[in-house]
Amino acid sequence: QVQLVESGGGLVQTGGSLGLSCTASGTIFDVNVMGWYRQAPGKVREMVASITSGGTPDYLPSVKGRFAISKDNAKNTVHLQMNVLNPEDTATYLCFLRYYSGEYYWGQGTQVTVSS
Repeated sequence: QVQLVESGGGLVQTGGSLGLSCTASGTIFDVNVMGWYRQAPGKVREMVASITSGGTPDYLPSVKGRFAISKDNAKNTVHLQMNVLNPEDTATYLCFLRYYSGEYYWGQGTQVTVSS
């Protein structure tokens, strides 16, 4: 079983920055991708950023150039640095881990609120 524990998030003003971290623990093997989705009230869940085991990142177009994802394989940790935040970034951010088999694991989510 895999557990994902998120940290970071909070309240920030428009134009500010926040960092999120997610650490995976438990029996972990064959990780393909780790990253973050976000869910805002009344909106579809969307993939914000991901990074493969080989280090290839992928971003939601609206966050490209503002967000940066990185990982520490030894610690099974992924970080998301979010800069130039705007109110449209307000959401619950959920860490995920996907195995090569396609199996997903999810964190509990952390709230990011950007005030105008």
